[in-house]
Amino acid sequence: MIEFSVSLSSIEDVRQFVNAASYCPYEVDVCSGRYVIDAKSIMGLFSLDLSKPVRVEVHGTDEEGNQFRQSVAAFETQNKP
Repeated sequence: MIEFSVSLSSIEDVRQFVNAASYCPYEVDVCSGRYVIDAKSIMGLFSLDLSKPVRVEVHGTDEEGNQFRQSVAAFETQNKP
């Protein structure tokens, strides 16, 4: 499992992030506080507090996780998960 933080500050950012996650045949979750949301759910992501970075968990191989991480690198923050 790969973990990293992203900042989704606009509707377009969320749309692009969900689109990238939708192409993954493995699970991708977004965590904010005690909430864990399927990253493929645009409505789920909008239910989170996106004013601060959220943690992403990629439940695939390290190679798959790193591929997904590269596909959403524009949203990645330097915060530790």
